[in-house]
Amino acid sequence: MPFILSRATPSAQIIISISLILFSGFAMTRITKRLRLPNVTAYILAGIALGPYCFDLVPQSFVEGSDFLADIALAFIAFSTGEFFRLETLKKSGGKVIAITVLESLTASALVFIATFQILRLGLGFSIVLSALAAATAPASTLMTIRQTGAKGDFVDTLLQVVALDDVVGLLAYSIAISVAVAGISGGFQIASVLKPLAVNLGVFLLGGLFGVFMKLLMPRGRSTDNRLIISVATLFAFCGVCTVLDVSPLLGCMSMATVYINITGDDKIFKQLNYFNPPILLIFFVRSGLNFRLSALTDTGSAIAGVPLLVIGIVYFLVRILGKYLGAFLGCLLAHKKPSVRNYLGLALIPQAGVAIGLAALGARTLGGEAGSALETVILASSVLYELIGPACAKLSLYLSKSYSNNLDDVAPVSPEPGQNAVELLIAQIQAIQKELPDHSGVMSPNEQAFLEAAEEQYAMLGRRHQGNRK
Repeated sequence: MPFILSRATPSAQIIISISLILFSGFAMTRITKRLRLPNVTAYILAGIALGPYCFDLVPQSFVEGSDFLADIALAFIAFSTGEFFRLETLKKSGGKVIAITVLESLTASALVFIATFQILRLGLGFSIVLSALAAATAPASTLMTIRQTGAKGDFVDTLLQVVALDDVVGLLAYSIAISVAVAGISGGFQIASVLKPLAVNLGVFLLGGLFGVFMKLLMPRGRSTDNRLIISVATLFAFCGVCTVLDVSPLLGCMSMATVYINITGDDKIFKQLNYFNPPILLIFFVRSGLNFRLSALTDTGSAIAGVPLLVIGIVYFLVRILGKYLGAFLGCLLAHKKPSVRNYLGLALIPQAGVAIGLAALGARTLGGEAGSALETVILASSVLYELIGPACAKLSLYLSKSYSNNLDDVAPVSPEPGQNAVELLIAQIQAIQKELPDHSGVMSPNEQAFLEAAEEQYAMLGRRHQGNRK
C-alpha cells in the first residue's frame, strides 16, 4: 500500500488515506467494544497502527496538510457542549456545582504546573500549557458507564453537572495559558502582550454569540430539516474560517454560539442531528491525532524537554493530574457541603481525558511549534490512551462505592413481601417492578439517530411530492 500511494496523484492519496482512516477506525472499535472501551481509544490506536511506527500506510503529506481538521472537530465538540448551558439549568445548579468544577479543574492544573515547572524545571510556556490541559475531562466514558449501570441519585446528578461545566473551565484556562506562552515566545511578558490575546478571545466569544443569533435568523420555523442541517454546518465552518484568519481557537466562540442558540430558540433537535452527523469527522480527527503520536519520542533522550525524557514527563502528568482531580473534587464537595458519599468518590469519575484535551493539544502544538509543540501533543495522546483505559473502571467503581447503583436485587427492586408470599412469588413481583421502570422498546433508537432519521424521511417525502408534481 505505501508503494501504491507513493505513485498515486495527490488527490488519489488524499481519497485513499481518508478511506483507510475510516476503515481502520471502524475496525479497531470492533476490538475495543469487546473490551468495553470508548471509541476514542480505538481511533487513537488505529492512528498509531497506520502511522510511521507501525504499518506506515498514510503519507506524511496528508498528515501535514490536514491541520484544519483539528479546528473543525473542535468546533463540533464545543458546539455540542454549549447545548448544556441553558439558563434554567444553570439557575438550578447554583454556585455549588460551579465551585466544585472550578476547584477540581484548577487544582489539577496547579499541581501539574508545580510538578513540571518547579520540580522538573521545564520551560514556562510548555509547563503552563500542559497544566491548563490537565483541567479538561472526557465525559463520554463517564456518561456511558452511568447508562450501563442505571445509576441515579445525588452523586450522579452532581457528576453530570460537573462534567458539563468542566470543559468550559479547561477552555478558559487554555486560552489564558496559551496567551502567556505566546507572550513568552515573543520575548516579553508585558501586560499588553498577555491581555491582547485574552481580549481577542473575549471578542471571539462575543462574535460566537452573534453567530448564534444569525443561525436562529437563518432557520425560521418553516425551514426544512435538511436545510437546517446544511445551514448549521455552514455556519460552524464559516466561524472556524473567521477564527483561522484571527489565529485563535474556535472553541469558546462555538460554545457561545450554541449557548445563545439553545437559549433563544429552545431547539435541541439540531444538536441531535449534528451529533449523529459528526462521527466520521471526529473519527478522522482522532485517527489523525494518533498518526502524530511519536512512540519513539517517549524513550528517545534526544526528544527530551529541558533534559527530561518525555516518558518521565508523561508519567508525572498522568499521576499528578489524577491526584489533582481527586483532591480538587474532594475540597469542592467539602466547600459545597456535599455528603461523604459524593465527596469521597467524585474525583474517581473525573479521570478520563480525550476529546477536548487532544484538540487543544493539537492547537497548542501548532502555536508553540518545534520540539515543545510536538512533545506536548505526544504527552497528551499517550496519557489520553491510558486515561481512557482506566477511566470507565474508575467511574464504575465510584458509582458503586457511592451506592448510586447496586447489584443486590432487593436494592434494585425493593418490594415488600405480602403475607403468605413465597420466594418465587416475591422474585416475580421484583421482576415486574423492574419491568415497569424499563423504557418502552419502541424508543430503543437513540435521540440522535431518531432526529437524523426524521430529517431523511422529510427529505424523501419532499422528493416524492416533487416527483408526483412533475408527472402531473
